[in-house]
Amino acid sequence: MSPSPGDEASSPQDSKTTGGLASVFKGLAGAAKLTKSPPAPVQSSGASINAQIAERLNSTPNILRGIPSQHTESFELLKNGSMNERVSAANALRHTVADYPLNPVLDIWYAAKDLVDPTNPRATRHSGWELLRECVKHASSTDLERNEYFRTISAVANPEDFHLQLAALVDLTNHGRNLSGFDYDVFPLLSRWLEEAFDAVRAARGAAKKQGSRMKGKGLVTGEDTNFAELFGFITDVIKFNFNVADDDAAELLIDKLLDICMNTSVEEDLQACIGVMDAIVTFGVIPGDKLKSCVHVLCSIHCLVPSLQKDAWHTISILCRSHNGHTTVRLLLDVLASLPANADKRKEVVREVRGALSVLTKLVSKSFEKGYPTVPYALLVDGLSTVVKATSAWKIHLDILRLTNALFYDSQGNINNMLVDEDWTPVFDVAATCAEAVVVALSKTENLIESLLATEEPDSSESMLAGELMRLIRRLEAILSDEPSTVVQKQEGVPPDQADTTGQKAEVGQTEQHNTLVQRQDCIVFFTKIHRALPNSAATLVLEYFKKFRCCSPSDPLWETNLNLVLDAFLADRKRSTDVRLRALQAFTEVYDMIELLNDQFEPDFIPELVKRLLADVAGETDIILLQEIVSFAVSVASIANNSLFSYIVDMLGSIIENSRFRSPISSSLSLTPEPPSTQHSKSSTSQTPSNVATRGYVQIFLRVLNYDTVKSARLFRVLVSIAESNHSEPDARITAMQLLFRLRADWADRIFVTAHTETNSLASSLYRTEESVARKIAEEASYAARPSRSETAGSARSSRGVSLGQGQLQDRAYPFRSASGSKAATGTYQQLWIASDADALPEAPSQAASTVLYRGTSSDTAEADDLGQTAVLDTRIWLEAILNMLRQGCDWEVYSFILVHLPSQLSNHAVFRDAVPQLRELRATVCEQIKMNNFQEPPAIYGLRRADVAICLFHTLTMILSYHQYFQKAEEDEIVRAFVHGIATWERSAKCCIHALTICCHELPSSTGKALVTILQKMAQIITQPHVAMHILEFLACLSRLPSLYANFREDEYRIVFGICFRYLQYVRGRKQTHRFSSISDSSATPTGETPSNPNPNASDDLPQYVYTLAYHVIVFWFLALKLPDRANHVGWIAKNLFTDVDGPQVSDEQAQLTMDFMQRVTYADVDESAADPLFTADRFGEIRKKRWLVGNSIVTIEQATATGWAQITKRQPSGTSSYTIRELFQPPPAHQRPMNETTTNSVLPNHLLVQLLSSMPQGSDLSRPIPLPDDDAVNRAIRMFDRSSTVDGHKVGVIYIGENQTTESEILANISGSGDYVEFLNGLGTLTKLNGATFNTQGLDRQYDTDGQYTFCWRDRVTEIVFHVTTQMPTNLDHDPQCTLKKRHIGNDFVNIIFNDSGLPFKFDTFPSDFNFVNIVITPESRASFVATRERTPKDVEESFYKVRVMSKPGFPEISPASETKIVSLKALPDFIRLLALNASVFSLVWAHREGGEHVSPWRNRLREIKRLREKYGPKMASQGPTPSPPGTALGHGPTPALSTAAQLEAARSGNTVRDSFSSLRRSSVATFFTASSEQTSHRSSMLSTATTDNTEVMTANGSDSLVESIDFSKWSA
Repeated sequence: MSPSPGDEASSPQDSKTTGGLASVFKGLAGAAKLTKSPPAPVQSSGASINAQIAERLNSTPNILRGIPSQHTESFELLKNGSMNERVSAANALRHTVADYPLNPVLDIWYAAKDLVDPTNPRATRHSGWELLRECVKHASSTDLERNEYFRTISAVANPEDFHLQLAALVDLTNHGRNLSGFDYDVFPLLSRWLEEAFDAVRAARGAAKKQGSRMKGKGLVTGEDTNFAELFGFITDVIKFNFNVADDDAAELLIDKLLDICMNTSVEEDLQACIGVMDAIVTFGVIPGDKLKSCVHVLCSIHCLVPSLQKDAWHTISILCRSHNGHTTVRLLLDVLASLPANADKRKEVVREVRGALSVLTKLVSKSFEKGYPTVPYALLVDGLSTVVKATSAWKIHLDILRLTNALFYDSQGNINNMLVDEDWTPVFDVAATCAEAVVVALSKTENLIESLLATEEPDSSESMLAGELMRLIRRLEAILSDEPSTVVQKQEGVPPDQADTTGQKAEVGQTEQHNTLVQRQDCIVFFTKIHRALPNSAATLVLEYFKKFRCCSPSDPLWETNLNLVLDAFLADRKRSTDVRLRALQAFTEVYDMIELLNDQFEPDFIPELVKRLLADVAGETDIILLQEIVSFAVSVASIANNSLFSYIVDMLGSIIENSRFRSPISSSLSLTPEPPSTQHSKSSTSQTPSNVATRGYVQIFLRVLNYDTVKSARLFRVLVSIAESNHSEPDARITAMQLLFRLRADWADRIFVTAHTETNSLASSLYRTEESVARKIAEEASYAARPSRSETAGSARSSRGVSLGQGQLQDRAYPFRSASGSKAATGTYQQLWIASDADALPEAPSQAASTVLYRGTSSDTAEADDLGQTAVLDTRIWLEAILNMLRQGCDWEVYSFILVHLPSQLSNHAVFRDAVPQLRELRATVCEQIKMNNFQEPPAIYGLRRADVAICLFHTLTMILSYHQYFQKAEEDEIVRAFVHGIATWERSAKCCIHALTICCHELPSSTGKALVTILQKMAQIITQPHVAMHILEFLACLSRLPSLYANFREDEYRIVFGICFRYLQYVRGRKQTHRFSSISDSSATPTGETPSNPNPNASDDLPQYVYTLAYHVIVFWFLALKLPDRANHVGWIAKNLFTDVDGPQVSDEQAQLTMDFMQRVTYADVDESAADPLFTADRFGEIRKKRWLVGNSIVTIEQATATGWAQITKRQPSGTSSYTIRELFQPPPAHQRPMNETTTNSVLPNHLLVQLLSSMPQGSDLSRPIPLPDDDAVNRAIRMFDRSSTVDGHKVGVIYIGENQTTESEILANISGSGDYVEFLNGLGTLTKLNGATFNTQGLDRQYDTDGQYTFCWRDRVTEIVFHVTTQMPTNLDHDPQCTLKKRHIGNDFVNIIFNDSGLPFKFDTFPSDFNFVNIVITPESRASFVATRERTPKDVEESFYKVRVMSKPGFPEISPASETKIVSLKALPDFIRLLALNASVFSLVWAHREGGEHVSPWRNRLREIKRLREKYGPKMASQGPTPSPPGTALGHGPTPALSTAAQLEAARSGNTVRDSFSSLRRSSVATFFTASSEQTSHRSSMLSTATTDNTEVMTANGSDSLVESIDFSKWSA
């Protein structure tokens, strides 16, 4: 805006003005600034005067009579001497006049009067003036004499003598007190002198300016300035004491001169002096009426334009206002405003007068409460202000008006001015709004808030100063509207200090708002709306609160549309506004929308859509995330119920946000290598997301809301979300938000779509450190890593547990410290993870648990068909799977890729959702297999601390789920799946475990392909045999495989031996650990500190419980021995025996389990028969006298019952692994006739001993260790035999089976079930055999066998080695009246280590559903597609047969992860019972070991029977004599006694030699299973070399020959073949 004429070349700030009034006026016209002090004066000369005094002296009578004699000569010289003599005489007489009051003063003056002639030299004139000063002081002077003196003084003198002239007049009048003799002549003289002195001082200042003189500080230099100042002081004194002698003409003349000086001076001191004179006139006299207006205008101008003189000017004005002229003064000021001409901007004097009037009126308004000041009429004032703002656009005038307005609302007491009481505030607000237009225009151009003008680098600019005053007014009105008696500080925020009180207001801080003032809120709000662009956020908030409180935007308000437009345009659409203001505006809009929606009938049909479109029109450019969230939330609520047209518009607008975000920033990366400041590492706020993510969350919300009733909207949103997730141009957080929903899509048994709230991804997410717990655990590991002494000392352990290194520190908002994968401490920083696996806040709102009744899974063709039939629509999930496939192939941002890796397996487990996506499934299988085979999958960024193996593990889990779709694959594709798993066993570190688990599933689901690759699988497992952490999983796989004979039907002998070799290697591993533990407990070596805790909170079963590996290895050996064909078993006995009884370092070992295994092998090597029992018909009644005898033969109890006469005998052999009974008969041939009997008895007679001797006659009888031990026939032995027979010959296990119905979650309602679904019944039938409990002769594991209290039947399963009794809750009696909590059922399943949970609830199973201290493992079976209770009973047998189930083994917290189903697996119903039974058996075995890990070992029935035999041997066998240190083999399985205890010295020595043994063991353990297949000579030489290093003087171990002899002694196959 160009400056108005009244603003041209003005000083930028009134407070900076340094000159007087005239210079200010000149400044308004473009003149130079004022100066503070005058320059040095210039000398002035005057014309010569005639000597008029001589005549007087000549005519004077004798005047010497009063002069002392000593001064008479001086008087004569004064009259008649030369000029020098006269000067000297004058100086002498000056003192005489002062000392002698009776001197003829007038005569002396007459004699010296000519000395002051202007033409005389300076010294002469000064002498004359000094003499005159002494003469005028003479007290005896008459009025005539005084008049004579006055005339001399008032005569024209040399300008250089003005100060002497003035001093003489001061002395003559006694500083203005005495004017006798010239009363009426003084004021005209002073007026003349004032004019002359001002002219002289102006000339002097001009000359000094030309000469370049400068002022020195504030002090005045001598010369004309001093004379001018002294003259003002004298005038003031005269007015003070004698203004009454001045008539109106004289007073007017003096005032005219004063005003003329004010108008023309350029020095503030001149103005101040003039003000002082006028102040004296006002105080001690009166200003003539004709001059009052002029004086008021000048004083007001000075008050406004000269800040340094404001106080002085106000003092004068205040006196004037409190005088009788007060009201006149106010009227004059208001007249200035009211009579402003139209061209005021072009007339500088008019601008000056207006500003002065406004300045004084502002002061008067602020002082109106003080006594004595006149009242300013409000109406006239407002009218005048209105006239001014219409007539002029000068910004300084507008600034003064704003200051006046501020004074109205905030007087010097901090209150609203009383003149506003009962007055309409609207006119003054209209004036203020007009004055604020310049600020509004400036803000409109800059698109900034008013605070930007206050903080500008040019605080003196017009916009800045206007903004400062406007801000003060706004702040004041805010305080008024807030209804608070709060303090209002004059120095408001954003106002520069030097502008805080330019009007001189000194309001106290802390003054409270006076009461009884009617606050015109509406007028204040209207004013705010007029200047809305200049409102700060706080004022805008007040406007919006007012609108909300009084429903100004409601249709009930006449101006509601205008107000609503203001809310939308001025506040909501203004992006300079704060988030809070815009949110309030949005809230006001949404409230109006809700009301309009209720009154929809009263508006045009397009009104509401247009209103919504107006809100969303510019949403694409919105960057305020919090506001955008609210806008999107509103759009979601509208779109959910809107018609298709409006819905499409909203979807398009949300899409524009995403498009605009793509153009605004390049593809962002989730990784930030720059360390963030601490303030950014706290809780993740909503502002950290991108606008694209906000829009995407909106899409997700709409989808969740319309899923159950609008198929068109759902289908379109589904396609939009898929496009967002698939596009690499989308922001990563938006893609993840879209995938949070897409990966949760599921379909039930009827193909109805629903969104699950539970993804079951915690385990995979933990492997990629995407859970809070895993990150915290890794941080703890990092802390322990940092505390280790050095890398070299822990290289071995670190190598086996390498992983992501996230650094130390607190887990805060997903911004984690990181370290490189190598553990380098140099590469430290932070990275921000975009997602953490959490079902709690993954979606914007909780999804419905019910499946959609209108949206089904299907294809595009299905959609067309449905439309034709008028049916519900379908969701083509193939496009989503196609998008996943493209992202896996092409690669994407790691945050997105990792999200896919974690969530894809879970979604693939739901077959119903992808049932029609067969081509995509086949492509996905091919892609995953190829990436695994070629190792070309996406590698994680190094900064995340992950490795390729971590990605491979996730891909293997995906492939595990894909294999469940094998019905859609060809044979070659199935083979490729198996090969991929085989490839992963030994390719990547840590991938072996998941591959072995997957191959276990393949054994059941892909038996043909698995059987083809079985040899390769075993070879791969043999290669990784040195990895202890996979021992348990390999053995569990082998145990599973042993029960599937079709897979290894074509095995050769060497392939069987691979299996046995793996087991032997793990047996040696466990023995090595036990030996190390035993030696370390004996030796005095350093132990681990007691306070040290293991670094791994999830222990590996192989490491923590080697007993399980030990038990499982023997279990596998037994079952694989049974898997051998009967004719081939004997061929393996010797090799198995050698490895069972020979340790890795060569010596024999004493192992109970090895003895039991050999014992079992003896029973099954040559026969596949069950146990036999004694013939109950073998009695004396039928066979005659029967004698019975028992012996201990080896590790068996042999009982022979001999019929003494008939030759019939019954032999019962009780072994640890079973009991066998044989009934035999010795056929006696009739003796020849010539045979003579031995005695008189002619019949045959046989004792039991006879049969024993005959059967063992070929055995050497020289060794006591192999000699049969007879047992006495007494009660103790009989009791021992009975106890022995009670011990089962199989391992017994109990497993609970629990059915959970639809939506059941509590223990009581679950246990109350008495039936299950059809697939549950099918599963039970395959799980075991339905067996009657009443009268059962086997161990029912606590189930009642007499009274049917636990039901009549249960399911059981048994093989040659194990037996499982299932505690099926649905088969147990249920009586809710007497047992509402079903405690009778709970007593069984609560004590079962393992429970099978058949979960038909449709909800995730929680481990603590059945609280118990003994439930270690829950095997959870869940249908892959949930179905209702009714639906499960409507399914056809074919549906049941083709169904698949998710299986997951859940362990108690702290319990190691075991079984192939520790991660969720998909199994068909056909394979489900066998698979679950195997899981339950292994879990039960492990639980037994785990339960006894602290209190001893679990003793199996076989071991119990063996120990009973050993106790009988110890009691009835021969006593061993005490022997020295001669070498003797320890006891073995067959007929050897216990090993004598070693002496302490021998044990310590064994501990020392054990180091060598362990070293050899470690080196041997790193070899492959092929070691077992080398020639015996090589083994012997290897063992011999180790024995030579391990032998010491005090300890002897068995030589290789001794070990071989032991093996040969127990290898029954050599002599039984």
